[in-house]
Amino acid sequence: MTTQLIECIPNFSEARRPEIIDQIVAAIQTVADVKLLDRSSDLDHNRTVLTFAGSPAGVEEAAFRAIKTAAELIDLDNHTGEHPRIGATDVVPFVPLSNASMDDCIAIAKRLGQRVGSELSIPVYLYEAAATKPERTNLENIRKGQYEVLKSEIETNENRKPDFGPNKLPKAGATVIGARNPLIAFNVYLTTDDVDIAKKIAKAVRQSSGGLRYVKGLGLLVDGRAQVSMNLTNFRDTPIARVVEMIRREAERYGVGIHHSELVGLIPQEALIDAAVWYTQLDGFDKLQILESRLFDDRPRTADGGQRSVVSGQDGNASTSNLQPVSFLDELASALPAPGGGSAAAYAGAMGAGLVAMVSGLTIGRKKYAEVEAEMQAVHVLAEKLRAEMTQAVDDDAASFEAVIGAFKLPKETEEQQKARTAAIQIATLNAAYVPLQSVQRSVKIMELAIKCAEHGNLNAISDAMSGFAMSRACLTAAAYNVRINIHSLPDKSAGDEYLKELVELEKKADKLEKEIRKIMKDRGGI
Repeated sequence: MTTQLIECIPNFSEARRPEIIDQIVAAIQTVADVKLLDRSSDLDHNRTVLTFAGSPAGVEEAAFRAIKTAAELIDLDNHTGEHPRIGATDVVPFVPLSNASMDDCIAIAKRLGQRVGSELSIPVYLYEAAATKPERTNLENIRKGQYEVLKSEIETNENRKPDFGPNKLPKAGATVIGARNPLIAFNVYLTTDDVDIAKKIAKAVRQSSGGLRYVKGLGLLVDGRAQVSMNLTNFRDTPIARVVEMIRREAERYGVGIHHSELVGLIPQEALIDAAVWYTQLDGFDKLQILESRLFDDRPRTADGGQRSVVSGQDGNASTSNLQPVSFLDELASALPAPGGGSAAAYAGAMGAGLVAMVSGLTIGRKKYAEVEAEMQAVHVLAEKLRAEMTQAVDDDAASFEAVIGAFKLPKETEEQQKARTAAIQIATLNAAYVPLQSVQRSVKIMELAIKCAEHGNLNAISDAMSGFAMSRACLTAAAYNVRINIHSLPDKSAGDEYLKELVELEKKADKLEKEIRKIMKDRGGI
C-alpha cells in the first residue's frame, strides 16, 4: 500500500515565552508517526510557526493536541504582537505531499474543525480549499479586525458565525483551519525604519490591491526596520525572484533598498532552484544537472545513463545527449507483459482528465465566463483529482497483473498447495479485474466533466473538451476488455458477476453521455 504524507503548518500567537512553545512541541511529538520538521519564532510578531508531517491520521491527531495545549497556555486578552491574529492557535493549514490529494486535506480540516469546536469549545473557521463560503477563502477576510473586533462581533454578526463551535470567543480566541497548496512565508527587510514605505510597497506587490497574483503582503516594523511580510501561495506561477525584483524597484521609488530577506518555516527546493536559475540566467538549465539530484536519484538507468521512468515520473524528462529516458510508451512497447492494456487504458484516462483540467483552467478567470466560474473551479478540482488517480492506476494495473503471475508460480505438488494456489489465483485475478473496473468508473466521471466543459467552458477549447471525452471513452473501452478477460480467467467465475453487472451499466451510461456531448458539439461548436 502506498504511504500518504500530509504536512501541517500551524501558527501560534506566542514567541516570547519559549517554554510555552516547548509544551506545544511536546504535545505534537507524543504522536508516533509524525515528525517535527521546523520551528520558527518571531519576537516582534510574537508568533511561532511549526511544521510537521506524517500520516493523515497522525497529523490530524497531532494538530488537535497542539491546539488543545495552546488553548490552555495562551490568553489572547494579554497578547500583543505585530502580526494579525484571532486565536492562540491562529491558523492550521494542511498541505498534501506524497500520494495525497487536496480532498484528503479538506476532509482532515473538516473533521478537525468539528472536533475542536465540540471538544474544546473553540470557534473554528474553514478557509482556502476547505472554505464553506467564497469570502472565507482568504484568511485576511476571516481575521478582519483581529481578536478584539471578532470578540465583539461573533455573537451578533451573522457573517462572523463560525463553521464549528460556539458563537462566543474564549480567551484562546478562534482558530482557522483549512487546506492549501505549499506556501512560502517570505519577508523582505528594507534599508529604512519608515513603516509607511513598507506598507506602500506591500500594497503595490500584493494581489488584492492590484499587484502580483498569489502574493499576500503587509507592511510592518520589525527589529527597528521596515519589513514587507508576505505569503507566496503559488511559487510556480509567481516565482520568488519576480517578487523580490518588484519590491526592489518599488523601494527605489522611495530612495531605499533591500537590506536582507528571511524565510519563516520551510521552502520547497524547487522555488530556490528557480530563483537561482533566474538570477544566473541559465536559460537552458535542466534540474538533473544538479549534482545532488543525480547522486540521490535512485531510479534505474538505461545502459547509456538515461533514466527509466513511467508516466508518474514527471521529473525524468532530461533532454541532454547522454540522457535518454525510457518513456511510458517505450515501456508499453517492450516485450515485457506489464505494463499492458490496463495500464494503457489508465494512461488514456489520465490524458482525458488532463484535457478537462486544461479547458476548465482556460475558462476560469475570463470575464466572458464569469457566470460559470464556480462550476469550472469545481470541475478543475475534480479533474485534477481524477488525473492523479488515473496516473496511479497505470502502476496499479501493472502491479495487479504481476501479482497474478506470482500466484500462478506458487507450488502445486501437494493437494494443500494446490488449494492455496487456486485461492491465491482467485484473489489476485479478481483484484486484476477490479483495478480496470475502477478505471471504467473514473472514466465515466471524466466524461461527465468533459460534457460540462463542452457545454459551458471556453468555446475556443471546445474541441479539447471533446478530445478529453474521447480519451476517457477509449479508457473505458480498453479497461472493460481487461475486466472481462480477468473475470473469464477466474477459477470461480461467479465471483465476478457483480463486476460484470456494474460494467454493463457503466457502458450504457457512457453511450448516453456520448450522444449528449455530440449534440453539444453540433449545437455549440457547429460540428
